[in-house]
Amino acid sequence: MRNQLRRDLTLIDAIGVGLGAIIGAGIFVVTGVAAGVAGPAFLLGMLIAAGVATCNALSSAQLAATYPQSGGTYEYGYRLLHPWLGFAAGWMFLASKLAAGGTVALGFAGYLAALIPGLPERPTAVAAIILLVGVNYFGVSKGGRLNTIIVSITLAALGYFVIAGIPAFDSNNLRPFAPAGWQGVLQSAALLFFAYTGYARLATLGEEVHEPKVTIPRAIVIALGTAALLYAAVALVAVGGVGADAMAGTASPLERAAAAFTLPGIGLVIGLGAVTAMLGVLLSQILGISRMAFAMARRRDFPTFFDHVNPAYGVPDRGLFLTGLILILVAVFGTLEVIVAAASFTILLYYSITNLAALRMDTADRLFPQWIAVLGLVSCLTLAVTLSPPIIASGLGLLAIGFVLRWFYRQATQV
Repeated sequence: MRNQLRRDLTLIDAIGVGLGAIIGAGIFVVTGVAAGVAGPAFLLGMLIAAGVATCNALSSAQLAATYPQSGGTYEYGYRLLHPWLGFAAGWMFLASKLAAGGTVALGFAGYLAALIPGLPERPTAVAAIILLVGVNYFGVSKGGRLNTIIVSITLAALGYFVIAGIPAFDSNNLRPFAPAGWQGVLQSAALLFFAYTGYARLATLGEEVHEPKVTIPRAIVIALGTAALLYAAVALVAVGGVGADAMAGTASPLERAAAAFTLPGIGLVIGLGAVTAMLGVLLSQILGISRMAFAMARRRDFPTFFDHVNPAYGVPDRGLFLTGLILILVAVFGTLEVIVAAASFTILLYYSITNLAALRMDTADRLFPQWIAVLGLVSCLTLAVTLSPPIIASGLGLLAIGFVLRWFYRQATQV
């Protein structure tokens, strides 16, 4: 009998997972990079990114409602397009998220060390990974509840940031508005797109959600809508408070902005919010990576040893432990820079496949008009070509490595 995961996630849990995956490094780090590229006009880039993400989210929602299995776009690509396209989605997801996960763990440790001076960063990152793997091992509902607590703290911190920033807002900091023109706006949109992409984590958990046809679309829309509104408010008060140049000159743009605000404890609150945001993203990545490894093993695109569900807790335990091990290695020995550089291109490829799959759905299964998937596909490809040639080359090289490994593995196992 095929291994089955347990449906333990409620709507609240699912929304929490989505928010935890979305609200993280994007708002706390990438806003500064985007401000450096486009100036204050990165606010327009954020709106464009939100629009692209919404199209992709709606495509993901209707696919996940119709095919509520682990694997997300990997599964949809297999079912509706071609096995090679399905594999491309799964491989890109695994490679980029495993490298990024180690970076997120180090980011969490760095923010925590700022709150607790003297705390060693790499051992702290390893401890966080072990803790979250342990929580996930005892059932997805345990991870969902912890994630809800983490997300609540992050949302409260960002809400306080917005309130604190309103008195410091100065419209002069929005001038000149678009020093790099529309090219800068589009480049900032490509960067900021990744601040929204965590909603797809819900699709990879489709096999563990109560009433997936109803729960998954609702959770995706609510999580993305909440994040988009919060991002817009946070970005506006940040750039209005200190200006785009100040945000671009630091790796912690929200902390830089908070230093100009006068409400008591704002620096501490933002530091705590950054810590919980990073922890939430790490938790959601562990969930998503382990489920993707499980889904790929089930289709023999990954060693079949990982096609296993713990009978007591209903989780893909072997995939979970492999995820933890690789994340620890990345956190200890350093991030694979080529993979991280390629992540911006690979995630756009991933969502292009999502939209292609949505276009192939039967009319009776569609929840939204077909033009939404068309717009999502065109937008993803447009943003992809705005990236630098080295990033695109790294992404294509990573994809080629995956195809070669899949071919050799299938030859060796004669599947």
